[in-house]
Amino acid sequence: MNSVKLAAVLSNISEPWLPTTVAHFNGNEVMVAKARGSYAWHKHEDTDDFFLVLKGSLTIEMRDGSVHLGPGEMFVVPRGVEHRPVANEEAHFILIEPPHTANGGTTLV
Repeated sequence: MNSVKLAAVLSNISEPWLPTTVAHFNGNEVMVAKARGSYAWHKHEDTDDFFLVLKGSLTIEMRDGSVHLGPGEMFVVPRGVEHRPVANEEAHFILIEPPHTANGGTTLV
């Protein structure tokens, strides 16, 4: 068993919006990613979407409003809610989702 150094993993990520899996937790994937600009509008019919900001700020836009997140803040988008994350400047965040949730990305574990 080893700890995961999130800053080291994030330093190796060059493209925004490509999550890298760093652990598995109760059948879910724990991923880190960088954000810059806007991600596409989308929704997940079968799962919630968990975001925890580590660095910078991230706005989760939804059709009926937005949630602004800074370092140490989290938000869960309920399943079926159309949304898109937006970062005006580079932000780092953690996602927790079931495996094979449509996002793209890299797996380290």
